[in-house]
Amino acid sequence: MSMFGDGLDAAVQKAFTRPVPKSAGAQMRYLVKQYKGTKVVAQMLRVSQRTVERYVKDQIKKPRKDLAERLEREVRKLWQPQIRAKAKQTAATTGGIVIDTRARFGFTAAPGTTDDARLRHLTLALPPHHAARLFDAREAGATEDQLRQIAAEALGEVYFRDSGRRAHGLEVEFTDLEHLEFDL
Repeated sequence: MSMFGDGLDAAVQKAFTRPVPKSAGAQMRYLVKQYKGTKVVAQMLRVSQRTVERYVKDQIKKPRKDLAERLEREVRKLWQPQIRAKAKQTAATTGGIVIDTRARFGFTAAPGTTDDARLRHLTLALPPHHAARLFDAREAGATEDQLRQIAAEALGEVYFRDSGRRAHGLEVEFTDLEHLEFDL
């Protein structure tokens, strides 16, 4: 599970204007329409083409738990792409992104200062350029560690260095993540 990647996706999904299809048949029909065929959907969901056809015709109504999760995930990935793009664009240009986290923060700083890591709960609005970096990295396929590093740099700049007004040269380590949530 990717906390950062999934958290960014969940923040964007809050911008949806219509609910995601709930029934397995409706979800399957949506995927078949998007991918223009049952064969591609069957391969993607790792089921037979006949199984997909049976869901489309509502001959099967209740999928197995693992299939239901894959189906839900794939539908959410494709749902309302224009709304998703607009929400990301707004966050990256004007709105920024809010991060709510409880994690251990440690520091690399000048000699003589304390760098002991401690648990903190932070809720901060990050400026648009940080949101743009996070979304761009996510779309480029950044790993969880890379997204964590980008978030640590953003928190370091906004909270710990106060946008360059104090603690110059302070590098922030973001570890022992207990809670993470993004909001636009």
